[in-house]
Amino acid sequence: MKIALLSDIHANLPAFEAVLEDLEKRQPDAVYCLGDLVGYNVWPNQVIGLVRKYGIATIAGNHDLKVSKIMPSEGDCSKEESSEYAYKLVGKKERDYLLTLPRHLRIEFQLNDQPLNMLLVHGSPRSINEYLLHDLPEQYMLELVREFKADILCFGHSHKPYHRVINSGENSIEHFHHLINTGSVGKPKDGDARACYVLITIDQTASTTTQDAVQVEFVRVKYDVEKAAKAVELSLLPNAFADNLRKAY
Repeated sequence: MKIALLSDIHANLPAFEAVLEDLEKRQPDAVYCLGDLVGYNVWPNQVIGLVRKYGIATIAGNHDLKVSKIMPSEGDCSKEESSEYAYKLVGKKERDYLLTLPRHLRIEFQLNDQPLNMLLVHGSPRSINEYLLHDLPEQYMLELVREFKADILCFGHSHKPYHRVINSGENSIEHFHHLINTGSVGKPKDGDARACYVLITIDQTASTTTQDAVQVEFVRVKYDVEKAAKAVELSLLPNAFADNLRKAY
């Protein structure tokens, strides 16, 4: 089975459309989004519309939940630059959708008479705002996957993709856990301005006792970065957001 995971679109319509086009070519068996559909750019409603049109199962990101505190703009929007402008663009029906998204999704496989549990979160299972960075101590990550019974833990939030394998096995019995950061579709921070998402392949031989049983591929997709950056500069959003897109930091 091939599963596509994407996250942190951040209202970047050109990037999301490019990823959707790439997914159409690759034809994964399932597509999930790990949140943050909005923020930082001017197309939140269009992005949400496409997520719903394609039936992409989605969880809430921290930026999605900000719409509960920032109301839509009414009348004249000619105010000084503000990052809050990104959330004021979100329409009522889109706002209602964001505020009803689940926080986590759990997928359980039964392979070789053994369960293989995949947990999808935005930040971490403990907090939507927690950053699970690549260099966190292994012991901390082991405690996390044990607590939440996650053989494959998938998350976004930091916009920096990585795949890390850790072993929680004891007494010569190996138990491998996969930690997968999806990177960001619409606002990469790893120096590569292309949109990023993940393809995970799980075959019938997959097991927690085999380190290479889960195959992870990071897919980078070219898109019109300048179009997305110019849209920021022509809006009431801070121009720094455009620089972030061009330089991917």
